[in-house]
Amino acid sequence: MNHLKHFAPRDYFNLLSRRTYFAHPQFKSEKKMVTLIPGDGIGPEITRSVIGVFQAANVPITWERFDSDVSHPDRLLSNSLLASIARNRVALKGPLYTPARIGLPSRNRELRKALELYAQIVPVKSLPGVITRYSDIDLVIIRENTEGEYIGLEQMVTPGVVQSLKIITREASLRIAEVAFDYAAKNGRKKVSAIHKANIMKLSDGEFLKSCREVAKKYPNIQYEEMIIDNCCMQLVMRPTQFDVMLTPNLYGAIVTNVASALIGGPGLLSGINIGGSEAVFEAGARHVGMDIQGKNKANPVGMLLSSVWLLRYLELNSHAEAIETAVHTVLREHKAPTADVGGTATTNDFTQAVIDEILAHQENARV
Repeated sequence: MNHLKHFAPRDYFNLLSRRTYFAHPQFKSEKKMVTLIPGDGIGPEITRSVIGVFQAANVPITWERFDSDVSHPDRLLSNSLLASIARNRVALKGPLYTPARIGLPSRNRELRKALELYAQIVPVKSLPGVITRYSDIDLVIIRENTEGEYIGLEQMVTPGVVQSLKIITREASLRIAEVAFDYAAKNGRKKVSAIHKANIMKLSDGEFLKSCREVAKKYPNIQYEEMIIDNCCMQLVMRPTQFDVMLTPNLYGAIVTNVASALIGGPGLLSGINIGGSEAVFEAGARHVGMDIQGKNKANPVGMLLSSVWLLRYLELNSHAEAIETAVHTVLREHKAPTADVGGTATTNDFTQAVIDEILAHQENARV
């Protein structure tokens, strides 16, 4: 089963290579239309950073924008938004706020469900110039995106007693396992670690592991291991370099992603990709809304900028992707505008301007 047959005619999963890119075969025209969802919290600020950088780099993108209204969270997922993503096949998305305990279901979850974005891929790699305990992190988290505890099926059995269902299916588990092993095989990765809690949730997580083991047999050259989520979090902190590709159900993926983000400097540095049958939605990997720093010009835009780099490679705008990624890495390496989360005092705008200056300087040098 070629579950990603819509995505590219060649090595479509080589996300981290500078030579062969994850790309959609339909994007051949000169001007690209992309759905833009700035989102809530810090979302408008970090997506504005991307817009500014794209303008400086002369990226041939036209944005089809859909703004959020946090006071009416149900209004974002309009038919026109979903139609836009279905038509454009690609979107850049800021974080969407979901209040705890009250309100409507998560719009993030509803978007992934509506578009069947069944896999989240989060590359976790040490970045130049960002000083952390570990300097050689290089792993990838592949998270099932549509079921598990996030299915949203809850009921109050009686006052004081609430039941919440966790749904794990063979179909979704096989599908995400195929993504993980296919990714590993195409990117020269050596090991896939399935993260679970099957010692307690023997049927649900047991079904997930059964599917992972079935797919693992088809890839004899890829080492396969299983690790309980509790131990996994400890091992990530103690010896993160033991991990290569991490294959997770939905909730454990959220937990592991946040732990891993701390290892490379924080959630503002992670990029992320959500894929499905024919659409791809790019967003910061840790999905932090940052309501506490909303509008304060403090957010680190690196994760969103690097997500936009993968978006450009998906659109086969490889030279633009290379220019932006190089500029971001140069600004980080040379500590030109470190934001507060990585020990500096620069603002979101400062970092964005530093990246723009780097791009413009490179363009000027190229003309000389």
